[in-house]
Amino acid sequence: MDRQQLNPESGPLPATAADTRPRAVSHAHTAAVMLTVVAGSLLFVAAQPRLYRAFCEWTGLYDIDRAEQIAKPPLPGRSVTLEFDANSHENGLLFRPQTNSLTTKTGEIVHVVYRVENTRNSTVIGQAVPSYGPQHAGSYVKKLECFCFKQQTFAPHEVRDMNVVFLLDSKLPEDVGTVTLSYTFFEVPVPAGSANSLPTRGENRT
Repeated sequence: MDRQQLNPESGPLPATAADTRPRAVSHAHTAAVMLTVVAGSLLFVAAQPRLYRAFCEWTGLYDIDRAEQIAKPPLPGRSVTLEFDANSHENGLLFRPQTNSLTTKTGEIVHVVYRVENTRNSTVIGQAVPSYGPQHAGSYVKKLECFCFKQQTFAPHEVRDMNVVFLLDSKLPEDVGTVTLSYTFFEVPVPAGSANSLPTRGENRT
């Protein structure tokens, strides 16, 4: 059979299957490479926060957990009314709080002053015993300083201001809106030969 002669005016011959196969393979390879690059980029972006966190923790640049805690503002305390009371047990002591009541918030430090006057012509040793209303509220009163921690010695006619520093625990039950803090001074027998004992150091005298 004679070979067909090419006619320049008839244009290029149609491509055969063998001619199009390399081009299709090339396109598929390019698409696969692009998909791989896109998937790798997405994985890299997704892993960045974890990698950065791990890097900071490993190098010790800063304490991430502590930074997050500092960034969170503390919860505001709940308002509670405080009432103060004082009693003495027939011991010649005039005992009273300088503040009868105030409003505070749980978690806040409260400073209250009690005043004692020894009306006797002799030394009085006393021990203050606290009580609370309601009674179970006492578990939530956290004292930092209190004259009730130890016995107090009062010289004849001495007047002394004594401090109570405390805070109310934030776990105070919600149904408790008022807490009463009361102290009663009981006399402790004066040891023989110590009637002229000096007052306890560190207390204010007026």
